[in-house]
Amino acid sequence: MKIEEFQFCPKCGAALNQGTAPEGAPKTVGAVTCGACGTTFQASDFAGAGPQASAPGNRNPLALVVVAVVAAAMLYFGMHMARRTGSAAASSLLTKSSEAPDFSLEQLDGKSMRLSDLRGKAVLLNFWATWCGPCKIETPWLVELQNQYGHDGLQVVGVEMGDDGKDEITKFMKDMGMNYPVLIGKEAVGEAYGGVPALPETFFIGRDGKIVDKIIGLKGKAEIEDSIKKALDTPAGNSPATAATATTADGPK
Repeated sequence: MKIEEFQFCPKCGAALNQGTAPEGAPKTVGAVTCGACGTTFQASDFAGAGPQASAPGNRNPLALVVVAVVAAAMLYFGMHMARRTGSAAASSLLTKSSEAPDFSLEQLDGKSMRLSDLRGKAVLLNFWATWCGPCKIETPWLVELQNQYGHDGLQVVGVEMGDDGKDEITKFMKDMGMNYPVLIGKEAVGEAYGGVPALPETFFIGRDGKIVDKIIGLKGKAEIEDSIKKALDTPAGNSPATAATATTADGPK
């Protein structure tokens, strides 16, 4: 402990000025004399005398790391909340009579599929991922429903949102016997549909391109089938060529 690190007299509270004392006061090597009251202090007198003045530039490395982590977390949280707010705003605009946001996404064979090209069909748009447990339960139902209602005009479309590679997706499709197209999802499409807060999430789109129902999470097969029937019962509406422009993964059309 260095005496010089203390700036105030423990006795009278005056500022210490080492080497300065009232005239005639003895000077002791290794001691500090208070210029106000004349009291001389040894190093031992300062033990536990209170907080020390930090040397300029002396910073605790661990404290700096903690500050940096907290700042990064706050930045991430702020950006995440901003995105959630934007997604919530987009979701609030999607009602059961809303035009389904259009998009163009790549299939596993490299070809693109545009949602508006399916106008005239009832579309079951299913957001899912290979690692999603409920999706594994739901997928066989979608396969059966595509077989059952495909001749009536139903088209199931899967959008894989798990950032998996094509090989992994292909294996999943083969294992599940999937009989409908699967598209490689993009964040922009998910945001256009309200951020996809949970998987699976399914939108039921009528023949006129408008949303008639949606299901978040795993529901029963019967409930999915009821929503399919609602989509099939809608009129065809406009053709793809005259359909309103909507948000796409590739930007405005």
